[in-house]
Amino acid sequence: MKQIARFFIAVVIFMASMGAVKAQEYTPPVLPEFSALIKTGRIQLDWISGFPNTVQIGIQRSLDSVLNFTTIGYAANPKEIRNAYLDNKPLPGTNYYRLFILFSNNKYMYSKTVLAVPDSTINADTKLSASDIANLAPSGKTTTEPWKPSNYVYTTADGNVNIKLPDAPRKKYHIKFYEPSGVFLFEVEQVQEPFLILEKAIFLHAGWFNFEIYEDGKLLEKWNFYIPLNYRS
Repeated sequence: MKQIARFFIAVVIFMASMGAVKAQEYTPPVLPEFSALIKTGRIQLDWISGFPNTVQIGIQRSLDSVLNFTTIGYAANPKEIRNAYLDNKPLPGTNYYRLFILFSNNKYMYSKTVLAVPDSTINADTKLSASDIANLAPSGKTTTEPWKPSNYVYTTADGNVNIKLPDAPRKKYHIKFYEPSGVFLFEVEQVQEPFLILEKAIFLHAGWFNFEIYEDGKLLEKWNFYIPLNYRS
């Protein structure tokens, strides 16, 4: 145990010195602490380990932080000092995580329970591009023509749907939303503001959606957008 303690202290000192040299570089917490940051479409766990005799680190997830923790995967290299794990399929709602740490002497411990929070480095106002969506969509965009986001209705890095119609105060805009199958979802009968945000939860699931914009009763645009699996609460 004394060797583990000395190793742990050395790691902390090393990371502190690295932080002084690279003040702008993110340094994750030291176990039993760790971070869980919501990215676009996934949640990333990061930690620093001060335990040299680790043989397995299991990642467990729960919706309520107390019960029903389920192991969803394992750290690829549990002995690494700096480590990370990507949850590419977060649960809808609030996600809590903890780490199950197994040592070579068959003893084990749990990390602290951590709530996944938004990554402050992501600009939620950034429009998702075709390349972003190509990386996020599980089956890709099945179309023969090049896809690019609409300038009127589009998703941003936080997964919400933005409506941008500068002439809305003086013109009548009517927007209808559909499933890719053509099933009607809902409509905004009159957009009265030049900029409007629709919370992604309104659409009930991630994936592709179609829309139609009418300007003074005439079809202005018929296109689609993609909502990523990004459960930011």
